[in-house]
Amino acid sequence: MKNLFSFLLSAILVVSCTSSEPKTGSLAAPEPFRPLIHFTPDTGWMNDPNGMVYHKGVYHLFFQHYPDSTVWGPMHWGHATSTDLVHWEEQPIKLFPDSLGYIFSGSAVSDSLNTSGFGKDGKTPLIAIFTHHKIENEKDGTNKHENQSLAYSLDDGATWTKYAGNPVLKNPAHRDFRDPKVTWHDASKKWIMTLAVGDRIMFYSSPNLKDWQKESEFGDKVGAHGGVWECPDLFPLTFEGKKVWVLIVNLNPGAPNGGSGTQYFVGDFDGKTFNPIDTTTKWMDYGPDNYAGITWSNTGDRKILIGWMSNWLYANQVPTKKWRSAMTVTRDLSLQKIGDQLFLASIAVPELDKAAGESKVVENLEVKGKLDLTEKIGGYKLPFKLDMELTQADDFSLVLSNSKGEQMVIGFDKKANQYFIDRTNAGLSGFHEKFAGKHTAPRIGSSAGIKFSLVVDVASVELFADNGLSVMTSIFFSEKGYDNISIQSDIGNKVVKGAMKRISNSVK
Repeated sequence: MKNLFSFLLSAILVVSCTSSEPKTGSLAAPEPFRPLIHFTPDTGWMNDPNGMVYHKGVYHLFFQHYPDSTVWGPMHWGHATSTDLVHWEEQPIKLFPDSLGYIFSGSAVSDSLNTSGFGKDGKTPLIAIFTHHKIENEKDGTNKHENQSLAYSLDDGATWTKYAGNPVLKNPAHRDFRDPKVTWHDASKKWIMTLAVGDRIMFYSSPNLKDWQKESEFGDKVGAHGGVWECPDLFPLTFEGKKVWVLIVNLNPGAPNGGSGTQYFVGDFDGKTFNPIDTTTKWMDYGPDNYAGITWSNTGDRKILIGWMSNWLYANQVPTKKWRSAMTVTRDLSLQKIGDQLFLASIAVPELDKAAGESKVVENLEVKGKLDLTEKIGGYKLPFKLDMELTQADDFSLVLSNSKGEQMVIGFDKKANQYFIDRTNAGLSGFHEKFAGKHTAPRIGSSAGIKFSLVVDVASVELFADNGLSVMTSIFFSEKGYDNISIQSDIGNKVVKGAMKRISNSVK
């Protein structure tokens, strides 16, 4: 089943669908709340992204999947592919539960040196490294129900064979021992596994992906510990000509806006030990709905991330019927320095730019009170991307609304120095008591004006402010769909620049 989505590009005030495609506002999508520009499985449950590897021009996205229900169940690895990080095609399920357990989260690598020995006839093996979770043994008191295993592919990811010697890393007796993220450490010529173990991270090394030894631990009394640590990632980024290592750690619960979220640390890694530059707790995305995000392997210096666009607080209860959960848009990661601290920034990938048509530039809009942008752009359609620059870092609100009184409010509070997304009256929320509400993110940037991008789909908003220093992701379930957008600023703010680009999108 194809799952093709055309994204948008730099827009100013709006990127809209062509007239022959589903018009938003009316929710004339294939079914209520089905995203138009975010990956979703055709049917069934989806959570964590897994096994992301770039190989022979194709981006592979595997994901936690239960095809027989829209609530969590026996985990499989679903599969989707893309050549541009924009259009996704859903593939057949690749890994099924077996006698060793469910197929929990993990990663995948291209073993170009054939260190594993799985390669044959000059074919480069793709290796999937995942957690086997033996549900039957979860309550037996031994704490050995999670172990790490391998599967390999010799036909570029089309089919996979589980290693006969599984598991390759047995659990010594940790209740939570999962989510291996593996990368090649060139300086030491070995594979490094970053593993979530209860309230900390453990690092293992291997010359061949089969034989692993423990190197070190990180996280005792460092960072947020409101819940179990999960889905880690370790990768280098270049900053001012130097290699800096970033350790991503997902946490559930304990996120700043409730439920699950993603913290990160910046430091150095020598092949054995991760040493943070500082131990300040930092968050990659302050919104409630970006979890378990990890990066693609085999992309060189570029680090590209995608996350699960939901929250364990209510993921099993959201009001979709045939399918449940979507992924975020893909994001490029970088480091930025503010004061004496390094921060991880994320922005929507530039490949989105290539999917847009003609643009309309709007400049020098004076905002005093409320300004109806719907009139300025000649109509409102979803999905869209809004890029905007304001001359002053003063209070403002963008309001997505409809005649039913539903509204999603995105803005900046100068006194609190916070961005916010308020979905208190955004639509359906009775499925969980903690869904409705206002969520905030600190402003990390310090420029005089504000620059931000907003990606809005049928049931989600993604805010990237100050070049990706402050990021928020939030889902919503508007019953009627929004058909109006306005901006409000009582200070007399001026929109320096914006550009609208019309795009078309393909919906499965």
